Amino acid sequence: MCGRYTITVTLEELMLRYDMYDTYMPRYGPKYNVAPGQQVMAIVHDGQQNKLGELRWGLIPEWAKEEKIGYQMLNARAETLADKPAFRKPFERKRCLIPADSFYDWKGTGKQKQPMRIMLRTGELFSMAGLYDTWTSPDGVRISTCTVITTESNTMMKEIHDRMPVILPREKEALWLDRTNRSVNQLQALLQSYPSEHMMAYPVSNRVGNVRNDDELCIEPISLLL
Repeated sequence: MCGRYTITVTLEELMLRYDMYDTYMPRYGPKYNVAPGQQVMAIVHDGQQNKLGELRWGLIPEWAKEEKIGYQMLNARAETLADKPAFRKPFERKRCLIPADSFYDWKGTGKQKQPMRIMLRTGELFSMAGLYDTWTSPDGVRISTCTVITTESNTMMKEIHDRMPVILPREKEALWLDRTNRSVNQLQALLQSYPSEHMMAYPVSNRVGNVRNDDELCIEPISLLL
């Protein structure tokens, strides 16, 4: 699964990475502990160029009766996107990229869970595959939300958790964002686990378990007692 992640680059670095040149995001700042329910950075393609905007993490389908359903839609399983009512239409035409430079997951069971930071060996930004939708509340307020797609873990991640976010190869990002592409087979083929050899993980402190902690200490490596 994916329940916490980081995006610690500057706005300029983010815009350069995704070929965006006219985006103004006054509220943007590095985040070391992004959590469900928060506004997150997401990238869509408007038919001409990439656009950066904010979506709330926790997808609320357009047909939902209640806003709180979003907390059940933080992740979407890649294997069932075309079958689940909440994800079927977004999978066809409302796909997004959720940029990150790492994500957290917890290794172990019970009270012995150890938070781990997982990232690319290069340390560079990557794109998690996402879906988005816009819901209108009974009083007319429009809320745009998103979910992170997950798949079976690669060999490295299996030691931590059996699911991981879909990290799209950079050369496949444009295909995922292309709104004219509605080929389920072609899109489904993109949703693979990222190769283990290009990833790494290390233990971090339990501070990441508290959403109020959002600073560089969250990503500091710690030594485990044997």
